Amino acid sequence: MKSALLALTLATAAFAQPPVKVTKVTTPEKALKFEVIVPAKPAEVWAAFTTTAGLNSWLWRDCTVELREGGEWTVHYPGGATGGGTIVSFDTGRRLTLHAMAPEKFPEVRRTGTTAVFEIAPEGDGASKVTLTQTGWKEGKEWDDAYEYLAQGNAQLMGQLHRRFTQGPLKWQ
Repeated sequence: MKSALLALTLATAAFAQPPVKVTKVTTPEKALKFEVIVPAKPAEVWAAFTTTAGLNSWLWRDCTVELREGGEWTVHYPGGATGGGTIVSFDTGRRLTLHAMAPEKFPEVRRTGTTAVFEIAPEGDGASKVTLTQTGWKEGKEWDDAYEYLAQGNAQLMGQLHRRFTQGPLKWQ
């Protein structure tokens, strides 16, 4: 019985789809693309991205959102580290574009920045498809390292967004 249960568990895990689809794009422009379906209406997802309380519910416990062109979209991590960026533009309920800053461990990439575009679209009854496309990648080892790091890191963050809508707001310690 235990062997059958273990086999069933392993088979289920092997076929389970991760909630976030990650695509590394090389042409025509190098980009990272992340897609996730969340069980929430676009207006709810929009609020999770464009209000401080919404961002605090899934990204981290200490965020700042100023929904305006040039406004802050920042995560304040312990020890003074920050993430996020500056709002470049938005189309209410549908698209948020940021001039994104990389983690401090990638100083050149952080200084130059990339463009992060979050798009929210209805997906079936009461769900939304959220797509993050990150462009503006340059050549060089630090840029390549940041690309690989953020391929994993941004997938984790999009996974947190998914969890926020499947299990409720994240409880930060």
